[in-house]
Amino acid sequence: MNAGRVLIVSVGAVGPLSWHGRVVASGIRKSPVDGPVEITRLGLAGDEQGDRKRHGGPDKAVLVYPGEHYRAWAPRLGDVVPPAFGENLTTSGVLESDVVLGSVFAVGTAVLQVTQPRRPCYRLAAHHGIADMAVLTQRSGRTGFYCRVLAPGRVAADDRFDLVSRPQHGITAAEVHRVLNVDRADHAATRRLLDHPEALPDSWVGLLRERLDGRLDDQAERLHGRTAGQAETTPDGPLATPVEPA
Repeated sequence: MNAGRVLIVSVGAVGPLSWHGRVVASGIRKSPVDGPVEITRLGLAGDEQGDRKRHGGPDKAVLVYPGEHYRAWAPRLGDVVPPAFGENLTTSGVLESDVVLGSVFAVGTAVLQVTQPRRPCYRLAAHHGIADMAVLTQRSGRTGFYCRVLAPGRVAADDRFDLVSRPQHGITAAEVHRVLNVDRADHAATRRLLDHPEALPDSWVGLLRERLDGRLDDQAERLHGRTAGQAETTPDGPLATPVEPA
């Protein structure tokens, strides 16, 4: 793949999202930042996550979203602009179909390593006010991907996104997304992923092995959220304040 480029750097504080008569905490509403931003092992300075069990952490420190996807979304979403998908880095020239898990990139003065494709959740739906937005994102494959930070540094708009190394297994973020989230009965592709467990999060290895044993995981809660009346639990306690639906 050719060198990519950072178009926009964005961060956001945790705020409330309205979802089916309740409030959930999320840092998905991000804004572009002028000038270089510090990247630590836990992400960009000034960036927050509302659910630190499922978002953020060393292996999901930086969310990258290809800017090319915005044109593809236009017929459905209209004139939506980055970072509408809650990404930290909006890029050009770095697509899920090109990015091999475990690849290392030099970005600004930081070094990032691709860890996993994003698994869309219902917070995308709450953010966009479109009930099936997480499902649409999952089906489209326009998910973006996460990186860990191998070397902290600073990143700014117009920095290069340069490939440093790429594992020989060749498993891309797009392939993992397809097998994990869409073509879940593709056992041949599942076995190919399991031939390279080092490329996957441990929890995903277990999930894929269970599928081969005939136990299919339920995606409903991730894609649609809890049913009305159930409190959203966060590391800081439940969020149960009722609000009007988005």
